[in-house]
Amino acid sequence: MIGALDRKGIEEVLRTEVVGRIGCHAGGRTYVVPVTYVYEDGAVYAHSTVGRKVEMMRVSPHVCFEVDQFLNLANWRSVIAWGVYEELDESEAARAMGLLAARLLPLVADERGVPSVGLLGERDGRPAVVYRIRLEETTGRYEEN
Repeated sequence: MIGALDRKGIEEVLRTEVVGRIGCHAGGRTYVVPVTYVYEDGAVYAHSTVGRKVEMMRVSPHVCFEVDQFLNLANWRSVIAWGVYEELDESEAARAMGLLAARLLPLVADERGVPSVGLLGERDGRPAVVYRIRLEETTGRYEEN
């Protein structure tokens, strides 16, 4: 059976997953990239060094965010959301990094599992940009057998 997720189902998918995809568009180009994230109070929190994704979201802060839960071809849930990108100031960034660390550190089995941007926020001497995407609209679908 294929159907639409209700608000509770959408929230559950957003809350329980850790990898989503941001779709951004600027300068006539669309860019979709996976990110690790944490979801809280209607917003997605993530961090990155400055690169194509951050530069595009600075130009055009209206983005799309997508998350999947996939068991098999007949059992899955997917959420698509639209929201607004905003970079966080120092105190908000520290709080967001705490949320990210609490959610992601349990997934690090050993030193080979630490992401290149690290949970403390920098890569190659470049500082992290900590950001939030305030979700304004969400939709979700599922298939279940």
